[in-house]
Amino acid sequence: MRNSTTFILGFLFVVSLAVIGMMANQLKVSKETANQPGAPTETEAPTPQVAGITHTPPSLDDVPEGPLGEAILRGYELTNDTSNVLRAEAASVEDGEARVNALSCTSCHAGAGLEEETSSLVGMSAVYPMFIGRSGQIVTLEERINGCMVRSMNGQKFADDDEDLDAMVAYLTYISEGIPVGAELPWRGQSDMKDVPTPSVADGEELYQQSCIACHAGDGSGTGSNSGPALWGDESFNDGAGIARVSKMAGYIKNNMPIGAANTLSDQEASDLAAFILSQDRPEWGKHDKDWPGGGRPSDIMTKELRQQVKDGTVDWDEVLGKNK
Repeated sequence: MRNSTTFILGFLFVVSLAVIGMMANQLKVSKETANQPGAPTETEAPTPQVAGITHTPPSLDDVPEGPLGEAILRGYELTNDTSNVLRAEAASVEDGEARVNALSCTSCHAGAGLEEETSSLVGMSAVYPMFIGRSGQIVTLEERINGCMVRSMNGQKFADDDEDLDAMVAYLTYISEGIPVGAELPWRGQSDMKDVPTPSVADGEELYQQSCIACHAGDGSGTGSNSGPALWGDESFNDGAGIARVSKMAGYIKNNMPIGAANTLSDQEASDLAAFILSQDRPEWGKHDKDWPGGGRPSDIMTKELRQQVKDGTVDWDEVLGKNK
């Protein structure tokens, strides 16, 4: 009995040694593998892949149901057909005309801001709040919308508690889905000509009559806010709007006009057209003296004074364009 027990214990001892040897060998192999270049470890997090920012706004067919979805669709309607919507809902024709001019957001931001190549609004909710030199302060998205209402739309601000203002913010937020705050947007800020050629108003007028009247009419009154917006006159933007600057208008024309043949005009032609359009009479912005409180006021804002200089033949375009600095 004692011999049997001794045999069994001896056998178990040998087996144990074999198992321990196998485990030690496996541990050695594991350590060698782990020390090889590129081998993953438990404490090493995978390198995140940061995707580039792409212009892929969600479809309006996918808006959520309920109050939020209703607000988004209302915001789209206001952005796409601003003047017609707000004027139709005004108490009187006079109230409607005071509320907003004959333009829409789409007049500048094609397809209610959904078209990448024409001043897209996609991503705007990720840009604001931001500092704007013209106002000299940090501006919220709501304040930026109201800035357009009183300048580009030459009308009245939305009240802070206006549901339509909330709706426009909801729409801009929806089409900016997936874009992180502070992201660089490749499609933003394209309509700006950095080096504007010295323009000829006469050449611009000739080119306008040849190429632009079908959509914008011979007198600049336009054919519709989305088909051919008013470029001057009482129903157009006032001279406090960003596009009332020669560099901005020339850049917009160069990048977007004529419809279906963008980027076919030369810089000189775009400059000539911009100078002609902006030298025509338009509503005046009554607070030029309040703009750019921190300095840096651009010299190419086509104010009433500069429009008169064009008519008198005394305008110094090189000075206007900052070429004498």
